[in-house]
Amino acid sequence: MRSEAAIELARPQVGQAARGRTAQLLDPAIFFTLLVLIAVVAIPYGSVQPWWEAVFECTVFGLVGLWAVDGLLSGAWRVSGYRLLAPLIVIIILAFSQTIALGGDAVGIKGEIWRAVSADPYETRRFALKLLALSLAGMLLLRYTSSQRRLRTLIHVLIVVGIASAMFGIGRQMVQGNAPNLELPQLLPDRSYGQFIDRNHFAFLIEMVLGLISGLIIGGGIPRERRLIYLTAALLLCAALVLSNSRGGILTMLCQMLFLALLFGVPGPARESHREGSSVLHGWLSRLSSLFVVRAALILSLLTALTIGIIWVGGDPLMHRLGTVPREFSANDDDKRMNTRRVEIWQATWRLIKAHPIAGTGFGAYWIAFPGQHDASGVFTPDEAQFRPVAAHNEYLELLASGGLIGGVLAAWFVIVLVRSAREHLRRSRDPFRRAASFGALIGLFGVAIHSLVDFGLHDTINALVFSALVVIATVALKEERLNMN
Repeated sequence: MRSEAAIELARPQVGQAARGRTAQLLDPAIFFTLLVLIAVVAIPYGSVQPWWEAVFECTVFGLVGLWAVDGLLSGAWRVSGYRLLAPLIVIIILAFSQTIALGGDAVGIKGEIWRAVSADPYETRRFALKLLALSLAGMLLLRYTSSQRRLRTLIHVLIVVGIASAMFGIGRQMVQGNAPNLELPQLLPDRSYGQFIDRNHFAFLIEMVLGLISGLIIGGGIPRERRLIYLTAALLLCAALVLSNSRGGILTMLCQMLFLALLFGVPGPARESHREGSSVLHGWLSRLSSLFVVRAALILSLLTALTIGIIWVGGDPLMHRLGTVPREFSANDDDKRMNTRRVEIWQATWRLIKAHPIAGTGFGAYWIAFPGQHDASGVFTPDEAQFRPVAAHNEYLELLASGGLIGGVLAAWFVIVLVRSAREHLRRSRDPFRRAASFGALIGLFGVAIHSLVDFGLHDTINALVFSALVVIATVALKEERLNMN
């Protein structure tokens, strides 16, 4: 009788131990699956096809299911980054509300017809599902990037993806030249680079990774004996960016380096008092960089060296591309009235914003609403030959056109929360690597903000996923930091 009673008492303990072991296995499994997903999504063509986007979304939703199982087994429900997640969830709700059928009559048509805020409800729903998957992926990364070791692993996965993309682009350029690619027919020599259909979208990925590496180097988050390795990686990324002939990418890289020069000495990590030699050297560099003359000379020298290097590496093709910049911002001077230059697209987009100022024309529906405001012959629409829908070549204008004033306010809410969270972690963290990583992520995000003025690289799944990863790196609270705060 006593043995049977002991067995009955032991059964709950055994079951609880089994659930604990399962939860311990799920925790690293979910994290490393997210890392593998980042690498897989980076393959050609940056996951722009609908079927590939569906695979990405289904994988993320499956991982969310495993997270729910993990929470049930461990009994610890923790949703990380809810302040960042809140504005994104509201945007998703807004997008779904734009597809609600309002009904109504039309002249000459019997019965009710489908009317909605969105000009293309199907594409708006696709946008909402993709944003939901990206938001949940970011939430999972915030939840499972729980230690410095995992943070380092995430950072190195992003760096490896960037370096692999750069090497693939340079190698393809050397081997293929101007010949078409039979294995990847959508990669056109005069428009594509790396695994991206558009060279400018390749530049988005490189800018984000380059900013991350630069922040790690300048912020002092890398041991001295390894800095040469990271510097070599940064130079490789710079070379690939220049060889891609992306005008917006090169301008963004210069802005990133200028931003780094302006903040030189500012993001220095808090160091322990026993590291006297390093602290003295860092303090001396900080005082020196604070002098206006020295800082101005540093910035001028850096920009001069970068300009010379860009011209030397890019050569005649780059100079030809840069020579076409004034044409993009000049008035139409031909008789065909194609109006595909950026300034003409922006003017048409502004008219679209004024026509739908409150709720916009629907996220993802810009491509069908734009022609109504585009004063052109219609022979050639922007980006028609680049295997993707029409885009505004300005993420901010397209956001206002798609979501109206409501969408703009929600996006501003997200940016404010992001900046505040990153600033809080930079102030509180005493770990040099953690501070440098956060600073590097902000440099990468700054590059996205600049380049988005003239392009729309975040439409590619891999760029949006890397963007989410940078947000995580800039704002994640590691287990060690949470213990110190408590």
